[in-house]
Amino acid sequence: MLVLLLTALPVGWCGFKDFREALTFAGCVTGAALMLAALIMLVGVAAVVDCWARGPISNFGVFALISTGVALLTNFLLVLQTWNDGEKVVYKVLSIVLSVASLSTVILVWRRLDEIPTPRRVAAALIVSTLVAVANFSYQYLFQPYRREATPLVQLNVGKAVFSADHSVFSVPVDIKLVNHSDMGFYVLGAEFHAMGEDVTVSRTDLATSRWRKDAEDWARYPEKHPLTRREVYQPGKLVVAQPWMPPGSWVEANDESRTRTVVQLPSDTNFDKLTFYASLSLARKDRLVMEQFGSPRYSWRGVAVPGWVKRDNDAIIQTAEMQENNAIDQFTRFRRRVTTYWRFGSHGVDVAPVIVPAGEEGREFSEKTNREVRSRYGLLDVLAGPVEETLDEIKPLR
Repeated sequence: MLVLLLTALPVGWCGFKDFREALTFAGCVTGAALMLAALIMLVGVAAVVDCWARGPISNFGVFALISTGVALLTNFLLVLQTWNDGEKVVYKVLSIVLSVASLSTVILVWRRLDEIPTPRRVAAALIVSTLVAVANFSYQYLFQPYRREATPLVQLNVGKAVFSADHSVFSVPVDIKLVNHSDMGFYVLGAEFHAMGEDVTVSRTDLATSRWRKDAEDWARYPEKHPLTRREVYQPGKLVVAQPWMPPGSWVEANDESRTRTVVQLPSDTNFDKLTFYASLSLARKDRLVMEQFGSPRYSWRGVAVPGWVKRDNDAIIQTAEMQENNAIDQFTRFRRRVTTYWRFGSHGVDVAPVIVPAGEEGREFSEKTNREVRSRYGLLDVLAGPVEETLDEIKPLR
């Protein structure tokens, strides 16, 4: 009775929550399977009591055996789940204890029965339920998270510039189009657009080898990639404008498109040789987590603690949002986490760096392997558009 109750009540509650709130169809099916298993175990409590009090009456004894077998299978799968993804030690230990206790109850009930009527049907029922449970577990936790990847597309379209009434400035319209052809929705963690003005100087002769090698070393350090040539003298671009183009915390619907227009304004006497435009988008998959709205922004220059990799850069704006796991078992067995984005300001625009870490560990630095696992688990991805280069003559109209 104790083993069945300790297994049925939490399993039934997790199944109910998954059935109502799971983010995928497979999660809802898992919730229904957990509720069914809990129902079998609760009915099995009465069968165990009857089998113990009145003796091995065939019908109740067989149902007691089936219910304890379901409890054993459920606890075994919970052991696999908690040891694979769980982080709280108490749940790992509890799942092992319940698995051992379930095995002992199966043996005790088996010995209590004098005879099992229709043993082939009982064996078939146990085998079928085992195969269904294992197949559902494998699909939900092993196959489905990695069976497909979905990445939206960001497109940049630069229009013709327009002069102001007094011809002191001209404005360049830039259309940013977001196309999501997948059946997956995404949370927007950050969306940044920036433009760089660049001067191009071409030498009449080949550059010295030392200069070319220096340019090759600089090539990997700048977010704006520049060409390696024997004649072009590279000069770092100058930031013209940087701004968000989608509100953080919003979401991209499945099979949807959206368009945003931003305007870059420059003085009429601007003498850049070309303008280069970039757009970036940081996303998280909606089938991997449930994210709340971002709270009020905080600022590194006001004493907010930030990780070391953020301190090595310039000032940063920090935004944090609460999140939940995509299934009830992980929600209980894993430490509560938060989504944090760091908007890092530099001479080449703004870099949006999202991280998902346990609450209270926002300042801790994690290994590259851990970061890859987190990005894969929660479907974090960055979509980049650009560079789109336009010479000033192409976009600036004649006066």
